[in-house]
Amino acid sequence: MDYQTLLTTACQQLTFKPSRGQLDALNVYLELFIKWNNAYNLSAIRDPNEMVVKHLLDSLSVAHLIDGERFIDVGTGGGLPGIPLAICFPHRHFTLLDSAGKKTRFLFQVKQTLKLDNVQVENCRVESYQPEKLYDGVISRAFASLRDMTDYCQHLIHEDGKFWAMKGVFPDHELSEMEKHYKVFASYPLQVPGLEEQRCLVVLHKENNQ
Repeated sequence: MDYQTLLTTACQQLTFKPSRGQLDALNVYLELFIKWNNAYNLSAIRDPNEMVVKHLLDSLSVAHLIDGERFIDVGTGGGLPGIPLAICFPHRHFTLLDSAGKKTRFLFQVKQTLKLDNVQVENCRVESYQPEKLYDGVISRAFASLRDMTDYCQHLIHEDGKFWAMKGVFPDHELSEMEKHYKVFASYPLQVPGLEEQRCLVVLHKENNQ
């Protein structure tokens, strides 16, 4: 099965089902990703079918769960999960932040090609980024730990904002190392079509606005 067919078929198994136009945009994004990956090393994964499952479907597995209007995808790399989510939610704003210039150059190309007016690309370190307007949520697949995510990103969200952490197995050990004023708001097991490995989404918030 070619990767375009795989994407179309597998998306029918997701809770959030992209439209035909959104599927077309996801395919264009994947084609650009494959092309640029050879020179820019966006991902260690080279097989297009594996990219569909571990990049696109993995990103879209949280689409039905996130709420809010303004998100920042920190350590976005090649735009995951930010680009797939921006394609599927054109009326929500997504800032994609990464410190690697070659990756943000790729993201600018994606933004221009797909005319993603709801995407903003920032090439800097997260601790130095000062947004003009605070976000409803920080979302990431890439942070090493929940403690790092909250420590480095707490200045990016407003007092009711949340951290949306995409993880493998439920991170009990990471939660035990966090500052006590951060609490688990919700957690969800994620179903990624074609992937047998465990995935979950952990949503954190700061208690009592301390």
